[in-house]
Amino acid sequence: MADNLTLKALSRLLLYPEAALQDAAPHLAEALADDGRLDAATHLGLMPLLRSLAGEDLYDLQEAYVSLFDRTRRLSLHLFEHVHGESRDRGQAMVDLAALYAQGGLAIDANELPDFLPLFLEFLATRPEAEAQGLLADVDHILATLEERLGERGSLYAAVLTAVRHLAGAEAVTAPNPTSEAEAEDLDALDLTALDKEWEETAVTFGPGDAASCGVDRFRTQLRAAQRDARHPARQPAA
Repeated sequence: MADNLTLKALSRLLLYPEAALQDAAPHLAEALADDGRLDAATHLGLMPLLRSLAGEDLYDLQEAYVSLFDRTRRLSLHLFEHVHGESRDRGQAMVDLAALYAQGGLAIDANELPDFLPLFLEFLATRPEAEAQGLLADVDHILATLEERLGERGSLYAAVLTAVRHLAGAEAVTAPNPTSEAEAEDLDALDLTALDKEWEETAVTFGPGDAASCGVDRFRTQLRAAQRDARHPARQPAA
C-alpha cells in the first residue's frame, strides 16, 4: 500500500524547524493539497504555518518551537507524557510501542523516543488506512487536548492537530479565546497538575508477553483503557 502522504507531511510539520524543513515547506503544501485526504477548510487552516516555516527567520522559528513545546508538559509532543507522566510504566509502554513499530517494519534509532508524535504519525503513514485511522482515534483524547491547548496559545501548530484529528473523523475542538502571555505563563506553572496526576494514577500498563501480544490490538486496547479511566476516575474511598 502506498504511503499516506498527508500523514507524512503533517508529521514533518511537527518537527523542530531546520533549514531542510524550510526548503521543503512548499513541497509539503503541494502534497497536502494534492493528496485529497483533507477538506478545503482544514487545508486552508494549515497555510499560515506553512507560510511561516517557509518565510520566517530560522532562528526565530526554532526559538518559538522550543518555547512552545519544551517549556511545559502541557504541550509535550510525547504521547505517553500525557498518560504516564514520569511513572515507571512509561518505560514498558515505550518498549511495547517500539515493538509495534518493528512489527510494522519501522526501525528507530536508539536515542529516539517511540511516543514522539511526529514519529507515531510517520509510522501510521505506512499502515493501511483503516488501521491508521483506528490508532489515531485511540489517541484522540490526547490529540484533542493538544489541539485545545495550542489553540489557547494562538499557535499556528494547532492546525496540524486539527488536520490529524480530521483524518480520524474526529470533530475539531471549538476554537478557544487565546490566552494572554501572562495567562499562558500561569498555565505553564500550574501545568494542570490535578489532571496530569489523575491520568498518571490510571496510566496505561503494558504487561509482559510474546511479540504478538504487542501488536495493534493490544496497543489499541491499552489506549482505550487509558482514555476511559482518565474520563471516569475511580472514586476515592470515604474517610
